[in-house]
Amino acid sequence: MINKQVAGLAEAVADVPDGATVLVSGFGEVGVPADLIDALVEQGAGDLTVVANNAGAGDRGVAALLRAGRVRRVICSYPRSRGSTWFEYRYGRQEVELEVVPQGVLSERIRAAGAGIGAFYSPTSVGTVLGEGKETRLLDGRTQVLEYPLRGDVALIKGRQGDRWGNLTYHATARNYAPTMAMAAGLTIAQVDAIVELGALDPETIVTPGIFVDRVVEVTEQ
Repeated sequence: MINKQVAGLAEAVADVPDGATVLVSGFGEVGVPADLIDALVEQGAGDLTVVANNAGAGDRGVAALLRAGRVRRVICSYPRSRGSTWFEYRYGRQEVELEVVPQGVLSERIRAAGAGIGAFYSPTSVGTVLGEGKETRLLDGRTQVLEYPLRGDVALIKGRQGDRWGNLTYHATARNYAPTMAMAAGLTIAQVDAIVELGALDPETIVTPGIFVDRVVEVTEQ
């Protein structure tokens, strides 16, 4: 019997190793698997590369990992968003590396990893610091930069509902990066507001099929 439900957050992240590349869903504070991240802080994995839209805000989410000193490198589009105190602190002390990726390119690099695409060309970053040292090609009259897929060892994502097979739905814009990150990681762990019985999810509303999810854990609001 397929059952991807795990009993708790600690069990869900127990085997995330040091040095892992971790894809973290969320846009701003929407769709961030904050409880999974808190559990990862408690678990103790370090030397992590975190891939996310931004570098966290306040003390939760990606910021919690930065606060705990568990992050070696951040790959994101917006490292200095409102409240990114812990990123600025670690980066200012040269304790964390940074790779800035334009938002559309970041999304497409993750999608390409999940889709098995070897590389793609994009006009974004041509003639800028972000395009320096990258292969370029003239396509349809425009210079474009070669970009490579961005894969994760682990993806931490947040859904609205899930079932024991790992099928997931999302609430509105909380969907953001989660579906592509689920496809782009070797191990995908989802926290959901509720785990429902098989058949309770309308197939037309399932965004992430269970084939892309390895573990699902229910986190009720406190």
